[in-house]
Amino acid sequence: MKVLYNDGHVGECPEDQELHVVRHSAAHIMAQAIKRLYPKADFAFGPATENGFYYDIDLPKGTKISEEDFPKIEAEMARICKENLKFETYELPRAEAITHMKDRGEKYKVEHIDDLPEDAHITFYKQGEYVDMCVGPHLLYTKALKAFKLTGVSGAYWKGDKDNKMLTRINGVAFRSKDELAAWEHLREEAEKRDHRKIGQEMEIFMMNEAGPGFPFWLPNGMRIRNSLMQYWQEMQDRYGYDQVQTPIILSRSLWETSGHWDHYKENMYTTKIDDEDYAIKPMNCPGACLIYKSKPRSYRDLPLKLAEAGIDHRHELRGALHGLFRVREFQQDDAHLFIRPDQITEQVMDVAHLITAYYAQFGFPYRVELSTRPENSMGSDEDWAHAEQGLKDALESMHVDYKLNPGDGAFYGPKIDFHLQDCLGREWQCGTIQLDFQLPHNFQLEYTDKDGSKKQPIMIHRAGFGSFERFIGMLIEQYAGKFPVWLSPCQVKVLPVSEKTREYADQVAKVLRNAGVRVKVDERDEKIGYKIREARSVDRAPYMLILGEKEAEGDFISVRDRSNETVQRRLDEFVASITEEIRERRG
Repeated sequence: MKVLYNDGHVGECPEDQELHVVRHSAAHIMAQAIKRLYPKADFAFGPATENGFYYDIDLPKGTKISEEDFPKIEAEMARICKENLKFETYELPRAEAITHMKDRGEKYKVEHIDDLPEDAHITFYKQGEYVDMCVGPHLLYTKALKAFKLTGVSGAYWKGDKDNKMLTRINGVAFRSKDELAAWEHLREEAEKRDHRKIGQEMEIFMMNEAGPGFPFWLPNGMRIRNSLMQYWQEMQDRYGYDQVQTPIILSRSLWETSGHWDHYKENMYTTKIDDEDYAIKPMNCPGACLIYKSKPRSYRDLPLKLAEAGIDHRHELRGALHGLFRVREFQQDDAHLFIRPDQITEQVMDVAHLITAYYAQFGFPYRVELSTRPENSMGSDEDWAHAEQGLKDALESMHVDYKLNPGDGAFYGPKIDFHLQDCLGREWQCGTIQLDFQLPHNFQLEYTDKDGSKKQPIMIHRAGFGSFERFIGMLIEQYAGKFPVWLSPCQVKVLPVSEKTREYADQVAKVLRNAGVRVKVDERDEKIGYKIREARSVDRAPYMLILGEKEAEGDFISVRDRSNETVQRRLDEFVASITEEIRERRG
């Protein structure tokens, strides 16, 4: 694909950048369309993004754009594309660029140029009557934009500062072809069907209430899922040699000052006063783990010390950022902190990575791995960083794990490995992480006695696999569209008596299943069996239905229907044996 670069030359665009150019050009074409329809609109920023594009717009007082206006904006964009306007580029010195934008009434562009250095030269792109400051590159002609769609409208502060004016943000997507757009629309429809908020309400898994925005209420079905996931997590901690701990939810200001959170994270923390002293509700579990480590003398023989904590944390998220279970203010993190010697880095990182990848194998999530190295502003010696980074590389390479290197993207306290999951819709989620930390052991003055009797500082590994139980359950709801594997299903068996005559038999069958540890519900309503089957499939999403008529009751057997809608007749004891084995083995 040929594109126009900001120095005026036309060249081939690298394939991995084509979509970015298409979407950036679409943002300019959308702005031109909106300017034609709303001549007094002022434009702020309009970039391409990883998932599409947007433009922030200051509309005249009394003017609003809603999704109902999208068809006319899209129609005007289509007209601009049909006009086949040529993209052109030119450059102006900073002073001339300011005058140029003032003459066009672009106050936000003028303010943006004011933020640039005195010696800056500003590049512009124009198509037809529309001019925008931009670094490009762009398509050669508007007709090259083949497929686009506006997707949403929201509010956005100018420069992302809540003290500035709220602007209108119009979002859209653009693709190289109509086929790519059609594929995206299909995935979007599928994503809407799988929306964990919708399914969570239908299946009565969780709820939200204005009494606590961002604080989920877990309903009985949600607790069944959560408890099953927690039991799996606890078994995995035992299998991998972790000791489970629990630290207080509220801790004193002095602790958070020592950890550095009071100075750097206070705006995200909920605080309170106890006995006239400042306290905070913990946003993370690591400082508490440091106090446990420091509670008694440690020897090199005690390391690694592996402490797992399913800790409940609270972080203040902006209300507009809250999103179902994916972005909440209260969450339970599947956390762990390992205190290790420098010579244990590779061994322990491999062990943690094996645990995290075992999680993802259990749920069938493919993943990719990133290794982030030392950033510019970091603490610790060159020797420590080199040793830590090499330890992470050695661990990944020993496991034959392909990974992408992200130079300079590590945390200030140490390098890290991040695991990015891919769901059934191709979306990526950053969940698992392995982080090496020199900072907290230093802040808390942690030490151990080495072989030679000298005092040494341990290295701390922060580790999470799910990220949080809330977010991971939200992902699982969407991954399975509510049709959980049997071991996670809130209702594992739905017993459906055909009539009043078989209700007693249905209760007997349910009792046998419950005694075997199976989660079972009996639908005793006076409804037709077809209706009961449809509801069990669409609402409860039960993996198994037992349809019990007079023939089954008289013959002392059951008719079992699974999710493939295949119905077979079985003895109850056979079914109990097979389903309990399926649950015990946590088959996917």
